Amino acid sequence: MPVTVLLVDDEPLVRAGLRAVLEAQPDIEVVGEAADGAAVIPLVRLLRPDVVAMDVRMPLLDGIEATRALLRSVAAPPKILVVTTFENDEYVYGALRAGADGFLLKRARPAEIVHAVRLVAEGESLLFPASVRRLAAEYGDGDGNRAARAALERARLTGREGEVLRLMARGLTNAEIAAKLVVGTETVKSHVSAVLAKLGARDRTQAVIAAYESGFVAPG
Repeated sequence: MPVTVLLVDDEPLVRAGLRAVLEAQPDIEVVGEAADGAAVIPLVRLLRPDVVAMDVRMPLLDGIEATRALLRSVAAPPKILVVTTFENDEYVYGALRAGADGFLLKRARPAEIVHAVRLVAEGESLLFPASVRRLAAEYGDGDGNRAARAALERARLTGREGEVLRLMARGLTNAEIAAKLVVGTETVKSHVSAVLAKLGARDRTQAVIAAYESGFVAPG
């Protein structure tokens, strides 16, 4: 079955470009388009896409609020890939905190766009560690940090789970973590699942945000 994608962007040329890139792949199908985040929920319910590629800045409902509303309102929601012009945008960090699975730059090469869609569809998070560190350092201060610290303390991660979380925050895949720790990939998957469950995180992205905001991993 192909990976199905819903494109959400207020610029028709951006949508057309993404559609052309994605539909050139035999395993990806663009099932719909929207020009604003306000149209996301009804289209997701109708089309049931695997991935929503969503602009972060839109006139009526931006990518942050659309992500938050989608995850709150739709059972078994699709993966959300935020598409942005500027990687250091506060809106990007807001969307990641709201539950997006990763972000993609509009200037990305076609191969990178295709890889990003496949990656998030498979349940992996698309993170650029240096960019996320910068975003966390700039926008992760305040009350959110106190809440994140308390959540991490309640999680009571084991020593090995803490190691895995730190490596996740560096952007390593399960296979790379397994090689680093000299353990099997299935063992790493078990540790990742335990970390997500203990933190109450939807996915790896949310766990990494929690790691930075709590100070467990230094964003600088």
